[in-house]
Amino acid sequence: MTTFVLSLANANVVPTAGSAVLGLALFYGGLAQVAAGLWEFAKGNTFGATAFCSFGFFWASFWWLEINPDVASKAGSAGVGAYLLGWTIFTAYMTVAAIRTNGVVLAVFVMLTLTFLALTIGAFSGSTIFDRIGGWLGIITAILAWYGSFATVVNATWKRSLLPVWAAR
Repeated sequence: MTTFVLSLANANVVPTAGSAVLGLALFYGGLAQVAAGLWEFAKGNTFGATAFCSFGFFWASFWWLEINPDVASKAGSAGVGAYLLGWTIFTAYMTVAAIRTNGVVLAVFVMLTLTFLALTIGAFSGSTIFDRIGGWLGIITAILAWYGSFATVVNATWKRSLLPVWAAR
């Protein structure tokens, strides 16, 4: 949901969604994902723990940048580009690990890597075209992630596989 709302702003579909995303960024994208990561850690799921905790802290750091305009201003486009580049690299190597999860998680990580890459290029170059592309890629990422969470909840609730996630072999 957090990715979807921010991506609506980045794609310029709902330009004001960038301000509306702040509560989601801190609480749903941030705190809730860190909590999910800790549960995954307790279950022994290294991938889930790393992904959820890392992206939870991504959203918390994004919130911090957005509520402190002096920080983003001092960082400038090159600093924000470096921030996004770090997340692009992290997401790319998590995509390699996602190959051993399932098809839906892999698709989410491929699209998220492309989203971060477009936003990184946009930040470094100052190109709004890449920001818009990153926004549209983020919308696709969010839809895939929603499908994945929907399938996981439905399959667990019904105690059988009703919606495919294309398990790794």
